[in-house]
Amino acid sequence: MPPLNSTAVQATSKDDVAVELDFPGQVQHTLTEYLQTRRAEATDVDPAFAAAVAELSGFVLGGGKRIRPTFAWWGWRAVGGPAEGPTAQAMLRAASALELLQACALVHDDLIDESDTRRGNPTMHRKFEQIHRESGFSGDATQFGLAAAVLLGDLALSWADDMLHSAGIAPEALARALRPWRAMRTEVLAGQYLDVLGQFRGDETPQAALQICQFKAASYTVQRPLELGAEIAGAGPDALQALRRFGSDIGVAFQLRDDLLGVFGDPEVTGKPAGDDLREGKRTVLIAEAVAAARGQADQPALDLLRDVLGDPELDADRVEQARQLLTRLGAVEAVEKRISDLTGSAMLALHAARLAEPAASRLAELAIAVTDRNH
Repeated sequence: MPPLNSTAVQATSKDDVAVELDFPGQVQHTLTEYLQTRRAEATDVDPAFAAAVAELSGFVLGGGKRIRPTFAWWGWRAVGGPAEGPTAQAMLRAASALELLQACALVHDDLIDESDTRRGNPTMHRKFEQIHRESGFSGDATQFGLAAAVLLGDLALSWADDMLHSAGIAPEALARALRPWRAMRTEVLAGQYLDVLGQFRGDETPQAALQICQFKAASYTVQRPLELGAEIAGAGPDALQALRRFGSDIGVAFQLRDDLLGVFGDPEVTGKPAGDDLREGKRTVLIAEAVAAARGQADQPALDLLRDVLGDPELDADRVEQARQLLTRLGAVEAVEKRISDLTGSAMLALHAARLAEPAASRLAELAIAVTDRNH
């Protein structure tokens, strides 16, 4: 199976055209054009603002697999949206707007988590701390970085809305698209808040972790993007229901895989330090399963170790390895892998029952495996 961001996806029918042969490349081109226009506007405001916008543009264009636009596109194609022509180009622009929403979420998430790196580069707030120091500005560099990241994240969210509304979608289709779009914006912020709240409350239950999974990841990664594309194409209620079910299950499975990579992933591949989720104190399903198992086994030393490593910013490689071994021994890794497998199976059943148009049905099945069985 080709990787998710492959530039050489094999055509599956005569309907496949260039946009589908290199969809991530098409999104990149569309975003580049859009951001060039916004950067020009920023220059008219003030050169210093334009320089900040250039950092945001570099962040948006500098990486990512374009998962969300990809699911939106295949949601569109699954219910009969064409692969070429003016309406397809409008759909491409609408789907690309999801990357600006993603940029907002990442910039703010990194700030909340006090992360140092993203995709192997300094996070936005760290980058502006560096700019502050190198420029010899007065005041506190950390506060400057925080302020810049908040504002640029907000700007990305504003531009996401602008890009969707200016995509060229027919008014009636745009009205339908706004239903999942508005829900998605609210849900991702709700999920982020519940994540922060859970860390401060110390909520260690799998139920709380799964709720955060649903809102913070599943909704805006797979489910709502699929709905967005399908609504623009004018999908009927049965198709929408099937895509919601598929998207919800795959979205949660995607986040569960991400949680495993947050502890066990290779930094050279993930772009983040090993064990960063532990340092940030994330109450993931992986951690919740381990806590539940330790309690069930009355293993107090295991509980003590878990609570000791969670949220420790000075956690070193040896302690990370200790935590990994404990998570494996308690059966938490196996439990999360089983959840991923069960959710993927359930999603595939929903997809098969929906009898969606080809090549979209086959491509969605491939994408489901690509995002839940990845190693990066």
